[in-house]
Formats: sequence, C-alpha cells, structure tokens
Amino acid sequence: MFSRILIANRGEIAVRIIRACRELGISPVAVYSKADENCVHVSLADDAICIGPGPSKDSYLNIPAIISAAEVADVDAIHPGYGFLAENARFAEVCRSCNITFIGPSPENISMMGDKVRARELMKKAGLPVIPGSDGKVNSPEEAVEIARRIGYPVMIKASAGGGGKGMRVCHNDMSLRNEFITAQREAEAAFGDGGLYIEKFIANPRHIEVQILADKYGNVVHLWERDCTIQRKHQKLVEEAPSPVLSQKQRERLGELAVKGAKAVGYTNVGTMEFLMDEEGNFYFIEMNTRIQVEHPVTEMITGIDLIKEQIRMASGERLRYRQRDIRINGHAIECRINAEDWENNFRPSPGRIEYLYIPGGRGIRVDTHIYGGYEVPPFYDSLLAKVISYGKTRDEAITIMARALGEFVIYPVKTLIPLHEMIMGDPAFALGRYSTNYIDERLMECV
Repeated sequence: MFSRILIANRGEIAVRIIRACRELGISPVAVYSKADENCVHVSLADDAICIGPGPSKDSYLNIPAIISAAEVADVDAIHPGYGFLAENARFAEVCRSCNITFIGPSPENISMMGDKVRARELMKKAGLPVIPGSDGKVNSPEEAVEIARRIGYPVMIKASAGGGGKGMRVCHNDMSLRNEFITAQREAEAAFGDGGLYIEKFIANPRHIEVQILADKYGNVVHLWERDCTIQRKHQKLVEEAPSPVLSQKQRERLGELAVKGAKAVGYTNVGTMEFLMDEEGNFYFIEMNTRIQVEHPVTEMITGIDLIKEQIRMASGERLRYRQRDIRINGHAIECRINAEDWENNFRPSPGRIEYLYIPGGRGIRVDTHIYGGYEVPPFYDSLLAKVISYGKTRDEAITIMARALGEFVIYPVKTLIPLHEMIMGDPAFALGRYSTNYIDERLMECV
C-alpha cells in the first residue's frame, strides 16, 4: 500500500480523496492554485503545494508543476480525480516514467478508449452493440453527407477526442450537416486540440445509462450495476440515480455483462464507466468509456456499500480485486443532484462570488460531498460544481422524498445555484414515474417560459 498520495485536483473530489486516504492510513498531499489557497482541500491535507496562478492551464493542467510537486513531496502515487488531467494519457505516461504510480488505468487504456472512434470500433469488434455510423473519422462535409444519406437523418456529429458536449451537433438535412460540420470541427480543435469528427445515427428520446466497473491487474473484472444519467443539459449531467428506474432485472444483468465483456476485451484496469444509450424500444448501444472516477460515483457506493476511491487506490497499489460478481448486490435506491453555481433562470449563467451564508442539509439518508463554507469565494476559473447532494432510501420514492426535504433545507446565499431547479425536478410527476429522456430539461424549461 502507498504511504503518500498527491491529489492532482481541487474542490469536492480532492476532499473526497483525502478522506479515503485518511481511512486507509495514507498521508494525503494537496496541490492548489493561487485562487484556491483558502480551499478546504488545502487545509485537510498533510502538505499542500502551490502549483501556479488561477487559470487551469497554469495550474491544474500544468504537468511539469504537478510532477515537481510530487517529487518535492516524495509521494508514491498521484490520484487525478476527475476532469483536468484524469484522462490525459501523456500525464499518466509521465507519471510512469517518473516511477510515480498513476491511480487510474494505464496510459494505453486511456489513449485507446479516449479516442471515441477507436473505442467504438474496439467495442464493436468485442461484440457490443454500437449506434450505426461512420467507420472511423470523417474528413469532410461531403463525406459526412454521404454517410448521413446512407444511415438516414437525423444524425449526430461527435468529436472523436471529445467529452462534455463539445463538438456535438444534431443535423436533420444536408445543409445543416455541411454548416455544422465545420463549426463542430473548430470547436473540437479548440477544446481538445483534435478536430477529428465522426457521424452516428441520432437516437430520439434516449435514456443515458452507464455501468460502473472495477478491474484489477490480474484480469479480474466486475460491474457494480448501473446508473441512470438521463437528466442532463447540453450533455452535462444534472441528476443521477442508481439503479435505473426503467430497467428490468434481465436488462440490468445483460447490460452489466456487456460492460464487463468490453472492459476485458481491451485489458482494462482500475475503475471505469461504460456508457450506453437505450432507445425507446429498449435496445442498448455503447457510446463511450470514461477512464476515471465519475462525478456521480457516490450513488453506486450507496447502493453497493463499496468505496470506489479506496478500491481505486488498492488496485493501483497492486492488490487483487476483493469482490466476485455474486458478492455485489443492489440494496435500496440513491439519487444525486449536482449543485452548480449557475443561474438556471438566466440560461444557466455562471454565478461566482462570495458565499455569505451556508446551511448544509443532513439527517437520515443524506450525504453531501462539498468543499464550500460560509465566506468561501467561488472562483471564476473552474467547473461550477459546489456540492453533490446524495439521498438514499429503501425505495426510489423514499429517496425522492428525502432528496426533496434536503434540498428545501440547503441554503447557499447569495450565490445563485441549481437548488430551485432540482426542487422542481423532485416534485415533477414525470420524474416520479421515471418517464423522461435526455430531452427532459429542455422540455421542462420550455414549459416554465
């Protein structure tokens, strides 16, 4: 087991990793930007090292600065959390070359599955269902139009190196495809340094369902069932729950088997998430793999009783997987609401600023993962996530009721947040019945205008 771990991240996920380190008897080391010098993760760690000014490119994305901090702090390993460098194959390779363990998959895994075109082809070869689309990257608008006419409109343009909705466009005819192709290419180049695009058939009114997997270095792979991440805006998840309210036990088991099969096919190690779309007929299609811990990992922890961060660390240190598939059972239901510093009534405009008053909910069935406090200054440089509220109940109805109660208690003032939006969702009969698709937020907001 490691003795010292550097956390190459900030905010709530840095706090989450520090807590796991404490419980494993590991000394945590934090890094921080000048904008984060008063952040909670800095004070909770045994040591903290400044790695640059506020902008991410000068701090949390600064590989030489992070490696230098790791060497100065004499750590055994680096945990990247999510975002920033978590899915950066070069960073994982640099860690390996410096004899520092990267707590995550291998650089080869990250590179292989980070290219969505390549990942799609690999999973297709492994026998997983994929959405009809282009064979490899599409090089021109003309080629895109030819493919779209073959598979039928509407189609989705996607960035091969993408994530978070960047470089994604839905097109319904030749003209829109030609126009959006160039725009998506430029956006992908700006966001990822790679303008590669591919084309898929657009699935109308889908559910977005993902499967959590654990894989050790000895070929052992298990899944921890699924999470339903259907409620999202511009491909950014807002509400996640486990298990999915729409799957039968037969579908659930089949999806888990597909995820394990895909992970084994590429020799995957550590934690990862296989993501699928489910169409209105109940068919599943692999869309991508996230080679890191997910923001929404707590809902899986709540229903399985397995600490995913601790398992990441154990497997990275060389330990064998401690679970067999038959040991992992679903117990109850969990829901997570992401509390972002955004004004949802004004097109989700970012809302940085000072939190003058804060009250965090608690009580039976509530977990809140956060890094904020009264007097905390929300910086303008980073992701707007302030907290994750996770409710747990014996049934889905109970989890919804507990979440609604907690959201009613949660006060973050005067910074605008998504708390009112989540309250509306929890009180919506369509949500209670599980009758929604990835279009839910847009459709619901249209009703509010």
